[in-house]
Amino acid sequence: MKIIERYITRELLFPFIVVTVILIGLFVSFSVARFLTSAVTETLGTAAMFKLVGLKTIIALEVLVPIAFYVAVIYGLSRMNRDQEINVLRTAGYGDNRIIRTVFVIALPIAILSGILSVYARPWAYAESYIMDAQAEAELNTNRFQPGRFYGSEKSGRVIFIRGKDDLEKRMEGVFHYIRTTEDREIIISREGYQQPMTAEQWPHIELREGQIYRLSFDTVKDSAIRFEKMIYFNENDQAQNYRRKAASTRSLWDSEEPREIAELQWRLSRPVATVLLALIAVSFTRTAPRKDKTDRTFLVAALVFAVYYNLSGLAKTWVEQGVVAAMPGVWWVYGLLIIIVMLRLPELRSLLPAGKQ
Repeated sequence: MKIIERYITRELLFPFIVVTVILIGLFVSFSVARFLTSAVTETLGTAAMFKLVGLKTIIALEVLVPIAFYVAVIYGLSRMNRDQEINVLRTAGYGDNRIIRTVFVIALPIAILSGILSVYARPWAYAESYIMDAQAEAELNTNRFQPGRFYGSEKSGRVIFIRGKDDLEKRMEGVFHYIRTTEDREIIISREGYQQPMTAEQWPHIELREGQIYRLSFDTVKDSAIRFEKMIYFNENDQAQNYRRKAASTRSLWDSEEPREIAELQWRLSRPVATVLLALIAVSFTRTAPRKDKTDRTFLVAALVFAVYYNLSGLAKTWVEQGVVAAMPGVWWVYGLLIIIVMLRLPELRSLLPAGKQ
């Protein structure tokens, strides 16, 4: 690599690393603060909470990496422009097309990293966090309760009491479970209950043994009592299917015709494309006169452009999930718009295309 290319690479990669670290720090701080106010720390413990924060950070990296490089390109080239270094390079014969080519070459490995995070690391992290989230949110959870105390939830309308428990065997003794709905009330009394191991395929569940179920309706005619030897009590909620789709392997999504899974697959595959296109758009924002006030305005406009792009990409994904937009064009129309913007703002790119070679 020539001296100028090495210099530009250093000027872009250093702020990229700094911005990435700052964004990760902010995300981790926010996540820790949020989990400390939730049931995660109480239920799973501090060590598990930090593991969950790490998994959430891996998930967020697919978005944080393109943002960081986008900001790094704008900052690095704007600084060079403000210090007249861009003009010096042009005078030396290092034109704008070569600067664009250099940024593109730098963006490629970062785009590959973004793709790996999205296609492989993100599903794995979702699968792991899926398990931990489910364990923390489970209504019947041996880690959550102490014997001899009543636990109530205004959100779910449940009251739970256990007479004793064995943490080693994940066993609860003397289980009392009460839930109130708009239609009836249900009471479950069980001699013992066992918390079954959590897997990525199955939401947390408790196996209750030797008990009775009493359903008390507001219409007393419909009251009922059921005796059981064994009952599986699931804690699944509305987020289960969403988590499973995000935790599914990319290979399994590839064979699916379900709109939600198609949207998830296209979102993963679009991350490298977004990284490169955003980097090229960032180059176009540095084409201003080397003055501080214009540089500040550049960052403001760039932030607005990224906000519009991010909201459009999320909207495109939602449309595919809901079947409003077919699998083709799917989410790709957003990136078609980005390509048009890049070609309009960077006419030098035409000379880099195969048809433009002499």
